[in-house]
Amino acid sequence: MSEPSRTVEVERKYDVDDSTPLPSWDAVPGVDLVTEGEARALDARYFDTAAGDLARAGVALRRRTGGPDEGWHVKGPRSGDGRVELGWPLGEGDEMPSAVAEIIAQWTTHPVLPLARIENARTAYLLIGRGGVVAEFVDDRVRGTDLRRGGQREWREWEMELGPAAPADEEGRLAFFRAVEQAVIAAGGRKSPSGSKLGRALGF
Repeated sequence: MSEPSRTVEVERKYDVDDSTPLPSWDAVPGVDLVTEGEARALDARYFDTAAGDLARAGVALRRRTGGPDEGWHVKGPRSGDGRVELGWPLGEGDEMPSAVAEIIAQWTTHPVLPLARIENARTAYLLIGRGGVVAEFVDDRVRGTDLRRGGQREWREWEMELGPAAPADEEGRLAFFRAVEQAVIAAGGRKSPSGSKLGRALGF
């Protein structure tokens, strides 16, 4: 199997009600235009050991279908303002590829089992600046199912993730996210108390 894709994920999450209108990004520095929304139907299964070894290490393992990056993903422990995400193609069948198992082995060698299912009706927008994609904004309507204890939760959230043309310096990134937060609050959104969709699906 080829080398995995590697990205550093720097994002912010916001809670919104079902009827909350989309924000206006006119006042966000460096953004010249916003693309039309692209609908994506995402369906992910998350895995962990029976003892929760990956969760304790701050790692998430999932297999997701739908969207431009469908496949197997390993999100590493958070470092500073971001976390590294590795990705592999789906391959044939549902079995975890050996390359993914080799990466996971640095945190656990115990069997991993289905933990949760996250179904997501996503609409994605690109915020474009002079140098390219500054960020991706997504409007997510999510259904999370706890596959071990049972129970299902539904919610809507927004995410803003920095793109390749985002500010390279910390001060610029802080200014960008301050403007984003002001636009989100003006539209009726609020900071999310949950760090991840997985945690929310499991009631954390």
